[in-house]
Amino acid sequence: MNFGVPLPPGKAIVQKAMALIGKATSRNDILRAHAFLVKTSFDRNIFVLAKFLRCCVERASHQAILHGRALFVQILFPDTFIWNTLIRAYLLARIPGESLRLFRQMCRISGSITIADSYTFSISLQACGRVEKLTTGSIIHAHAVKLGFCSDLFVQTALVEMYGKCRDLLHARLVFDDMPERDLVAYNAMLADYLNCGDMLEAGRLFAEMPERDLISWNTMIHGYAMSRDLGSARDVFDRMEDRDSISWSSIISAYAQCRKPSVELKLFYEMQLHGIAPDSVTMLIVLSACGDLGVLGMGKEIHRLIKTDGITVDIKLGTALIDMYARCGDIENSLGVFNSMDEKDVLAWSAMIIGLANHGLGKDALDLFSKMVLEGIRPNDMTFVGVLSACNHTGLLSEGKAYFNSMSKLYGIDPKMEHYGCMIDLLGRSGHIEDARKLITHMPFEPDAVVWRALLGACRIHKNVDLAEEAIMNLISLEPCVYGHHVLLSNVYAQANQWDDVAKVRSRIRRKSIPKVRGCSSIELENIVHEFVAGDSSHSRSNKIYKMLEVLNDPSRKIKF
Repeated sequence: MNFGVPLPPGKAIVQKAMALIGKATSRNDILRAHAFLVKTSFDRNIFVLAKFLRCCVERASHQAILHGRALFVQILFPDTFIWNTLIRAYLLARIPGESLRLFRQMCRISGSITIADSYTFSISLQACGRVEKLTTGSIIHAHAVKLGFCSDLFVQTALVEMYGKCRDLLHARLVFDDMPERDLVAYNAMLADYLNCGDMLEAGRLFAEMPERDLISWNTMIHGYAMSRDLGSARDVFDRMEDRDSISWSSIISAYAQCRKPSVELKLFYEMQLHGIAPDSVTMLIVLSACGDLGVLGMGKEIHRLIKTDGITVDIKLGTALIDMYARCGDIENSLGVFNSMDEKDVLAWSAMIIGLANHGLGKDALDLFSKMVLEGIRPNDMTFVGVLSACNHTGLLSEGKAYFNSMSKLYGIDPKMEHYGCMIDLLGRSGHIEDARKLITHMPFEPDAVVWRALLGACRIHKNVDLAEEAIMNLISLEPCVYGHHVLLSNVYAQANQWDDVAKVRSRIRRKSIPKVRGCSSIELENIVHEFVAGDSSHSRSNKIYKMLEVLNDPSRKIKF
């Protein structure tokens, strides 16, 4: 067959062929489109054939990819355009390793790499960056120099991107500095390289030197500062932007999420809507987590409603976020509703539901769900066992908890982490096996953290074991010496044992070391806005009215009628 000879068919048939290819999303669609191409001889048209190959790789299933590759193999003399189409298709399909294999095959078949053009080198270098193959990228760089393609702006930009993704900032900057002309894309590529390597100091300098900036430039800086937890710089860049898109808002909301400020996240989300910016699935993931942190169910339901009305696809990640949000906000029924409505679930979705049931005291339901998960062939991970052990803890199933804990390493090859030891220590302690809990701490493969000692302390307080309680608190103070609550707990333990001299010593130590008392904090959700209050604070916009009302409530001489 003579592939590659363009034919001049009628315009209507061309449109039909392109429409069939454009709508092909399943293997059956691919086969129907291919049959039409053969019937109409479109399989000889280079442009239609390239579009069909691209469709097979980018949109359809694994079988469709194999079908497209089999069709490609039948082409006796593919030209540069066909090679480039398939290499780029695999790159866009996030299979960059196959792009590089095709590039090597292209070089071997042609006997040299003279068939390749600048575009071939550009997309092949991008593939190197995706798989972080620095040696392969350097070899392609050498060939590009040999063939004179390094003067091409697209190849130069691809080299900057490749070296940056391979964390070779030195060569990325050398290529960048050697570029006689740099466009905005090249600047943004270098900026992304600094971000990828965590060098925000140099990123800031380059950003200041840029002759022009677009949304990508500004968003890159916000994202970089967010990842480095530099909230002040991220907010400064955001406030200086004249135009913002959904990525800008998502990036600044993410910055506050990194610094654990959920109330500000939700406030920014509210402002984002006021500016008429439609949130995407990434933004929804972030704000749903914030709703769970604050326990604001009304806001969470409103976000769920927006997801439905805006037509955002509830994929596994978003579905898991909804499960977690509803569970943490106390609405286990809606959490189960989302879980049961999901067509596809991974281990994270199952784990979120198991943890949610366990935290609501539905230990038996959580363990039943775990059994169903295993029967369906989903392999549990470490987070799954946090939920399973919590379920045993809430229902007092000591023997079952021990069995699940031992199965982690024996059946699933999962080494227990600090959280799992904390669950087991809490379970042993609550069941009255305090000495066994203490022994488990001594046999841990790592040093116990504050969570573990708090678990032991909780058991000691329940069963009034003063000696072990004192040991637990002393270890807590050693790990976190400036936490006011630890000292208060120690004072309370001494008071419970009538050791009043020791109580006085602890109180004296608190005053002497000026250990700060954590101020009380509370929040309330009103009309989908979260209001946060801190004891003694006056930052709230209505603080004057709030304090006046407190004066009224605290005045015993005034009678308030309700």
